[in-house]
Order: sequence, then C-alpha cells, then structure tokens
Amino acid sequence: MNPDDAALLTTLQAFLDARHLDHVAVAVSGGGDSTALLHVMSQLAATTDIRVQAVTVDHGLRNEAAEEARQVNRWAAAWGIPHTTLKWSGWAGDGNLQAEARKARYELMVDWATEQGVQALLLGHTADDQAETVLMGLSRASGVDGLAAMPEQRMLGGIALLRPLLGYSRQELRDYLQLQGLDWIEDPSNHSPRFERIRMRQASEALSDLGLSTPALAQVAQNMAHVQAALDHHTQAEARLTCQVDAGDVVLDMERFVTLPQETARRLLLGAVAWVNGGTDRPRRQPTIMALSAIGQGTPAQLAGCRIVKQRQWMRVCREYNAVKDLRVNPGELWDNRWRLTSPKEDAITIAALGDKGLLQCPNWRETGRPHAALVASPAAWRGDEVLAAPFAAAANGWSIQGATSTEEFIASLLSH
Repeated sequence: MNPDDAALLTTLQAFLDARHLDHVAVAVSGGGDSTALLHVMSQLAATTDIRVQAVTVDHGLRNEAAEEARQVNRWAAAWGIPHTTLKWSGWAGDGNLQAEARKARYELMVDWATEQGVQALLLGHTADDQAETVLMGLSRASGVDGLAAMPEQRMLGGIALLRPLLGYSRQELRDYLQLQGLDWIEDPSNHSPRFERIRMRQASEALSDLGLSTPALAQVAQNMAHVQAALDHHTQAEARLTCQVDAGDVVLDMERFVTLPQETARRLLLGAVAWVNGGTDRPRRQPTIMALSAIGQGTPAQLAGCRIVKQRQWMRVCREYNAVKDLRVNPGELWDNRWRLTSPKEDAITIAALGDKGLLQCPNWRETGRPHAALVASPAAWRGDEVLAAPFAAAANGWSIQGATSTEEFIASLLSH
C-alpha cells in the first residue's frame, strides 16, 4: 500500500477502536466515496476481528438503480463482504422527493441494522459534503446548528450513524480507487442543477477562488460543532435548574426560563418538544421563536404536536391531543413512540388517547394536579367505550405503564436529541 492507502486504513482503525466497535455495516450506493469506504473496510475486516457487512438501498426511482445494486453486490462479494439490497417503494408523489428518499433510506437501513445486530452504520460523507452542507446552511441564514453541518456521529433508532471520512476530500477517495485499479458508479443526478446540493457543489468551485475552499468551509463546520457542543452543555446545566418531568411532560419554571438567553431557551424548548413528541417532528425556527414569545407572555402555544400550557408559575410542555387521537395499539405495544401499558388481562383491549370522554370516567383526575390538556393526550386502556385504566389520570386500576418519566433522563437527552 502507498502511504495514502495506509493513512486511510489507520484512520478507520483508530475511528472504530475509539468506539469499541466489532460489528459494523457500510452504506454503499456504488459512488466513489462509499465504494472507497467499503474497500478499505474489507481490508480491515481481513486483518482484524471486526465483522463488516454492506447494505444498499434501491429507491426504485431510476431504471439503472437495480443494476447498480447488483454491481455493488459483485464488488462486495469479490472483497469478501456480505451484501444486502433493501428496496423502497413508499413514495406517493407528495412532498420533497429527495427528502422523502433520504428519510426512507435511513429508516430502512436502521431497521435492517437492528435485525442484523449491527452496532453502527458507516457513511461515506466527505469534507466536500460537509462544505456543501455549510453553504446550504448559509443560504438559509441558519444558526449554529445549521452551520455545524453533519456530525461525525449521531444516533438513530439505537444505531450509531458514523462518518469516518469527513477529513478526506472526494477527490482523494477517487484517487485511492484509481490507485487500486477499482471502478465506481457515477449517478447522473450528481450533475443535475435541479438539486440544491448540486448547485452548491457547482458554486463551491467559484467560491474557492475567494478563499471559501472546501477545507475552509469544513473548518467552519468543525468550529460551529464545538460551539454547538458548548451550547448543549450550557442548556443541560440550565435544565437542571429550570425543568421537572411529570408523567412524561416537561414542566418549566417560568420565572427562570424567561431570563435565559434566547438561544439557550430555544434549545431547551426544542429538547422538551423532542422529549414529548418522541423526536418525530422537529419544528422550524420561526414557529419555535413564536412559541418562545408566547411563553414569555405567559400565553399557551402549540409546537410540533405539543401543547404548551400555563400552570401558575409553570409552563407545561405536553402532547397535543390531535396528534395522538387516532393512534391505536394493543396492550404491551409501543404507543406514541413512548408508552407501554400492560395488564395480566388483555383481551379485546386497545391502547389509545384518553380524550374528553375518557377523562369523564376518571373522577379523581384533578388530584394529580395535571391539566386537562395534558391528560386528554395521555395513554389509556379501552374496552369499547369503557376506560379500564388511565395511569396518569389517577386511574391505574392495576395496570402498569412503562416509559421515560424521570427528570434525569430528560436532561441526559438534551445532549443526544
């Protein structure tokens, strides 16, 4: 191996060792970045005890996609790596195609990784991708989080998504493949100005002459990531003084909350909303600022499937009834991505939101001190029109409820949401 090849191998070895990983999967599209990552990982698998798999998602959006997935399978087989192709056929034509495809891709891969016992998915994003993401953030007047661009690591569905090649350029990885005598697939959409990222890629070539080079923009992302981490830790420290968790809701001390710097308050509110809605809906900046303004005035607000209601000197972030009114699961199954209700007797029973009609069957609900808005959106066990149990409305009736309900769990989540 030439020195550049050795450096790639050393980078990946150190990256995985630092995280104590022994079973990973590489997400491979067949493009130069992910193909180079797969090849280096195949060499690592051949010389260490680490187990490596490969996964490709065929979105079914291009006629060539199926053959490209088969080509990746042939490369993986030649390099001794088991390969799986996942197929997506879920787009109904609504919304942003690229966004929907990306969301589906990660969901499919995470579900597959969970089934396979994979600890982490390795993604082939490079410094060029990082620079393009920064430019996209600048075009939207993003704050710290947008300019921090792509993190080196984040969790999704219990699986770590890792980007070990953010220190390498796209060209360096293609040079690696050429030195190895290897090929890769060029997706024609990577040259289409219809897509924002491609327009940013084309613009970056001109901006480089002005000093806004890929390394400079990637450094901006790293600088902002450090600022992001500092803000998150400050927010977590403030949460210990400002927040309590009750029945899964986040309760904010109004007097202290309104004195916080706006960015700290914004992060704390976003963390509370993510905690209550299960992270299923991240609000945009403007609605968040409007909600912060309402809190400052002591008036109710709604945000990302949550309600924010006042209780004396407190503001409670709770689930919005309309966001959960149609959810139905069986006892023991996960309701609203948060709660499990169980009982020894579970025949013909459905878990659903308590609602107004259910709350009328819980005569002692006021003793809980919880507001009507929070309780109607809480989980209950139903048999037909009869409420058998509503644990948060003082009507547990022998049923148990499982879910994250401690203040410490919420505070810890502020560094990972």
